[in-house]
Amino acid sequence: MGHAEPEIKSFLKARRAALDPAELGLPEGVVRRRVRGLRREEVAQLAGISVDYYTRIEQGRAPAISDSVVGGLARALRLTPSEHTYLRNITLPRRHGAVTDPDPRPRVRPEIQQLLNAMDGTVPAYVYGPAMDVLAWNRLGTRLGIDYPAIPDERRNGPLLVFLDPRLKEIHPNWAEVADDTVAGLRAEVGRHPGSSRVCRVTHELLERSEEFRQRWEAQEVQERTRGVKRFRHPEMGELVLRFEAFVLPADPGQMLCTYTADEGSATAEALKVLAGAAAVA
Repeated sequence: MGHAEPEIKSFLKARRAALDPAELGLPEGVVRRRVRGLRREEVAQLAGISVDYYTRIEQGRAPAISDSVVGGLARALRLTPSEHTYLRNITLPRRHGAVTDPDPRPRVRPEIQQLLNAMDGTVPAYVYGPAMDVLAWNRLGTRLGIDYPAIPDERRNGPLLVFLDPRLKEIHPNWAEVADDTVAGLRAEVGRHPGSSRVCRVTHELLERSEEFRQRWEAQEVQERTRGVKRFRHPEMGELVLRFEAFVLPADPGQMLCTYTADEGSATAEALKVLAGAAAVA
């Protein structure tokens, strides 16, 4: 069985189970439903394909699936844009093969590091790569709680830190929400980089070592959060409330710039000024 089959089967079954047939106007039928959600034949009907073809897709036995069929499945299963992208990626033919050789760690261009440094006085900022690896940061970014230069490259990864480093539960007062977003983001990475050995290594380690990760992973949620609010509990400054924005770097495939800003005049903005001064002398 290829690497894609378990992902396709688990994802489609989870999305089928998440739908309420009554809300879609589907009848109960002569035989009562033994499990929640839609039956395979109902998804096939809504997607405009045969039951046999849908079954082969769900079992990972369909060698090539057109974008129109994927689009039909996305509509039938009420997928979000992120989930639609994930399904399209995991059903690509290139998924049916071995994982690629170990990925070289992406290099951050000097110009991007200069940009991070230019924001150092007021804006904590980072560059993330495939598998949500932390590739670069500015000094203020290290003052929010994690000293990234002290962490080995292989362990400098968002999901590994969130689930395996106990400090993250101290740093984030809303850790459960951060954990949910992290898992949904990592699943999106699985779809975006289907042959990446780094993504696979991170995912498999977390499945083996973290029950909290495993429970969330089995929920099959896919979401790419590119903006929002994060809360940090700082040992000296107290609680910080920061708005984050994530920007894709078009010239650097797989890399994303993430910035954190405070509302003007807020207590967090004042705290960042203090932390920036401490970072400058560190």
